[in-house]
Amino acid sequence: MIIYPAVDLRGGKVVRLQEGDPSRQTTFSDNPLQIARTWQASGAVWLHMVNLDGAFGERNANLTVLENVAKLGLNVQFGGGLRTLDDITQALALGARRVVLGTVALQNPDLVTEAVVRFGADAVCVALDSRNGKVATHGWQTLSDLTPVELGQAMAARGVRHALYTDISRDGALSGVNVAATIALAQATGLAVIASGGVSQLDELRALAASGVVAGAVIGMALYTEQLRLADALAAVKEA
Repeated sequence: MIIYPAVDLRGGKVVRLQEGDPSRQTTFSDNPLQIARTWQASGAVWLHMVNLDGAFGERNANLTVLENVAKLGLNVQFGGGLRTLDDITQALALGARRVVLGTVALQNPDLVTEAVVRFGADAVCVALDSRNGKVATHGWQTLSDLTPVELGQAMAARGVRHALYTDISRDGALSGVNVAATIALAQATGLAVIASGGVSQLDELRALAASGVVAGAVIGMALYTEQLRLADALAAVKEA
């Protein structure tokens, strides 16, 4: 199971939003490259980078950050506002190892299929972000009628292999990741599901790893507030 330290970017700064709410933002650094180096020095092989400006449809310069971080030799899983094939192509060309597609998976599933065919299934991850049991899109501001399982199964049928599952009510809240729902989603869809939202304890990571079906976990607030140490998280997953 892979641990992905989260690097959420807004206005070129590293931030965390509580429950995805742009008005509930905490800024942790104005130097994303240094943050990436810190996680790399602590043992990270992958980073989960979110372009929040792109997710909210705002202008941004975060693609430069992606390019610079990728040059460090880290594998970057990059998402936020990737809604056209050109967006996807650009992110991968700048060094992203994998792109995360959220809104577009719901609005234009054929584009997801095309991305999988063109770039390979390992380069594409679909975001199954859930609020009150329904998939949320457009920077988590809009609720759909589909459940994560329904969208996940539809995406699996299109050749998608990787999925990111976030329980939005827990994101940035240090309230504990939704272990049961993450495992159930992986079992129901057959996707390599990455858990996200609220990771706060090593035991949660051990439970996810021990399931044998969860592929990874994104950790954000717990690392930035030093509730968890990245080295400890990596060790816990390895032991499990």
